[in-house]
Amino acid sequence: MKLMVIDGNSILNRAFYGIKLLTTKDGLPTNAVYGFLNILLKLTDEEKPDALCVTFDRKAPTFRHLAYEGYKAQRKGMPDELAAQLPVIKDVLDAMNIPRYELDGWEADDLIGTIAARDTAAGWDTVIVTGDKDSLQLVTESTRVKLVSTRMGQTTTKEMTPDSFREQYGFDPIHIIDLKALMGDASDNIPGVKGIGEKTAMDLIQRYQSVSAIYAGLDTLEAKPAVLKKLAEGAEQAKLSYELATIHTDAPIDFTPEDARRKEPDGPALYELLLKLEFAKLIDKLGLKAVQGDAPAGEAAFSGACESEVVADSARLEELLALWRGLDSVDVLATPDLNVVCVEWWESEAVSHAAVLRADALEGYNEGLKALFAVDIKKNAHDVKTLLSRLLDEGIAGEGFVFDTALAAYLLAPTDGSYELEKLGMTYFNQEFPKAKDTYLAADAFTPLADQGAVLGALMSHTALIGALKQVLAPRLEELGMHDLYYGVELPLCPVLAEMEHLGMLVDRQALAAFGALLDERIRADEALIYELAGETFNINSTQQFGHILFDKLGLPPVKKTKTGYSTSAEVLEKLRGKHPIVEAVLDYRQLAKLKSTYVDGLMKVIAPDGRIHTSFQNTVTATGRLSSTEPNLQNIPVRTELGAELRKMFVAPEGKVLVDADYSQIELRLLAHIAGDEHMIAAFRSGEDIHTVTASQVFGVPPESVTHEMRRRAKAVNFGIVYGISDFSLSQDIGVTRAEAREYMEKYFEKYSGVHAYMTRVVEQAKENGWVSTLMGRRRWLPELKSSNFNLRSFGERVALNMPIQGTAADIIKLAMIKVRDRLLSEGLEARLVLQVHDELIVECPEGETERVKELLEGEMEHVVELALPLTAEAHAGRSWAEAKG
Repeated sequence: MKLMVIDGNSILNRAFYGIKLLTTKDGLPTNAVYGFLNILLKLTDEEKPDALCVTFDRKAPTFRHLAYEGYKAQRKGMPDELAAQLPVIKDVLDAMNIPRYELDGWEADDLIGTIAARDTAAGWDTVIVTGDKDSLQLVTESTRVKLVSTRMGQTTTKEMTPDSFREQYGFDPIHIIDLKALMGDASDNIPGVKGIGEKTAMDLIQRYQSVSAIYAGLDTLEAKPAVLKKLAEGAEQAKLSYELATIHTDAPIDFTPEDARRKEPDGPALYELLLKLEFAKLIDKLGLKAVQGDAPAGEAAFSGACESEVVADSARLEELLALWRGLDSVDVLATPDLNVVCVEWWESEAVSHAAVLRADALEGYNEGLKALFAVDIKKNAHDVKTLLSRLLDEGIAGEGFVFDTALAAYLLAPTDGSYELEKLGMTYFNQEFPKAKDTYLAADAFTPLADQGAVLGALMSHTALIGALKQVLAPRLEELGMHDLYYGVELPLCPVLAEMEHLGMLVDRQALAAFGALLDERIRADEALIYELAGETFNINSTQQFGHILFDKLGLPPVKKTKTGYSTSAEVLEKLRGKHPIVEAVLDYRQLAKLKSTYVDGLMKVIAPDGRIHTSFQNTVTATGRLSSTEPNLQNIPVRTELGAELRKMFVAPEGKVLVDADYSQIELRLLAHIAGDEHMIAAFRSGEDIHTVTASQVFGVPPESVTHEMRRRAKAVNFGIVYGISDFSLSQDIGVTRAEAREYMEKYFEKYSGVHAYMTRVVEQAKENGWVSTLMGRRRWLPELKSSNFNLRSFGERVALNMPIQGTAADIIKLAMIKVRDRLLSEGLEARLVLQVHDELIVECPEGETERVKELLEGEMEHVVELALPLTAEAHAGRSWAEAKG
């Protein structure tokens, strides 16, 4: 039989620091609880213990504090964000029917030791789950320890048995107490013997095993005189430290292994708790359901007295269309194939109606869709951009959308990452809704025609949820001052993105294939050179094999080691440049291999039958508001390398057309100047001079005409680094100077651009006070990290506070420019169409005869989209390919 005992405080602590700060909509921190539960579920699934329990520390002093006043004296109090989660995890464990043990005067370690001892006495095996090495002294043939570490949201465990412990330490597990008695333990403020460090202590315990043996034979001990002197003087400290480090196994707790036998959780209680914590994935994983009669699908909360119908004839559809045209708005939800659409509206506050349109049950269905999605019926929907894109694929230009719940939820919580309808239902109404992927998102949900009660019920439930969410989200947008951003930028951008997705960009398939063949040839040449330089063949992609060649065979100095051996990362290889020709050869090989696999092969796979690539633009992903693209990611095509730039040659205009490309010049620096109100930087931009040359002139104290290429390069790095809150260390790495030189450059920069310096100080202070930062157009980013007690989290929050207003405003501006450009192209009756956006760059495909007009239009709309204290500048170029148009 096996019992797993979890060190509650230790695992909660590691989860807290290893996972980014998460909060519920009410502001309750949840990252530690979420991480703890994921670790618990992962390890119970791996170990499948027969019994399970958790131990916790209490605030009351323990016998160790009484024995030594300095015990753990240096420990800081638990951060408020973590302390708030301690009672929550205990409530969750209670609902899971997992017993927990805590006792005044005793540490969790002592409770763990006692539990392990009683397990052994009862013939049970024990698995201890902890992040602290204190419990290693408990390792025996019947007790294992799983050491847990969590970093960047990823959890790893290291199992310690008597054999693995001896292999690592060179002595039996029980003697880790003796090791701590000599070297002490800074984390617990155990003093140890003054002057005896880890290396000396390890050597002594490996040779003599115990403190008692060391002191019993102190006169004949083989050690340096200085070590013997320290041991003799520190005898009392060693004895005290031994007592402090020893885990007691006789705590007075009422426990037997049978008491911790695993039980089924209290489903309803656990469901309610996880619902309030907004842990939708955990609810799914645990298979929890709402209590019957409590409106699990949300119908009772939102549909009220809902009268529903499946529209069966065109006459009834015409009646409904006429009705919907007279309403303020209706709520609409469609299946991905558009074969079923649900429309819901309210007759009064108490009575709602739902009508389901089905392609297999309604004659004239397509005409009905065109009428429903026309401009004269005002519609609320979820993820309008995707719906519009699907409508365009069916030849329907959807219009009349007045609210998008996904976009609204994104603006209100831009770091949540996902905005599925059922998740929003849980977040805002604490109710579980049917899973779309299990019902109407299934490919065969509506074929063949059959009784689809559950599917239709889910559709109607989610349609009702759209209306309910609008009632909550719309006032919140107004309250936070995001009306203009939402209704003037985000919502109008949806049809622009849908049209761009639908149009796509033409690709020269033959040229792409030829480029791939060229890369293959270069890759084979690199492989041959690498094998020649290595003197043998090996797997170039194997870190271990390449590490062996580099550091063991060729004798290059190791830069970094990992748990599995030498690191051969790009960062490591860059530091080894010039030390052996094989380094440059492998860097080139990797670059070529990535270009071939990621871009050439990747792009070939997604060329549609029309010869074009139709990327998907994501408008609810980044916290700054920037757009991203997927399948494929066209915003990530490398540009700084010659071969990477070759890829842009593959994107071409059709016969008789050209691509017109326009991008903003240094938009983020211009926005920094405007937002900071720095007169010197504003004047530099107004003069039309090169900002990096002007900055170099001011920082290095030379006339502009005396600025060298290297001076300008360093000034450019400072200019852009400031926008991202760069440190002097990072700047020194970027431009290859000492940290002191980098700091001097930054100090001179701030001396000349004092307005920027004042802004950087001001924006961080305001962010700490408000808890958020915003763009010029009101886009917000909440920063709970600024109140964290963790230095790294606070530093991250400060960097975000510095750059989000700049990056976010740039994102808002390019979005607004896209809307203006698209609308002008349409209003002027031009055939030209916007086909791609990449960061600060817009690309239009147009007939050759419209080239000059489109270039003028692009530059004009982009430069005058907002009024700033200094000009925005954009320059347009045309060409047969993206590379040629890029100029």
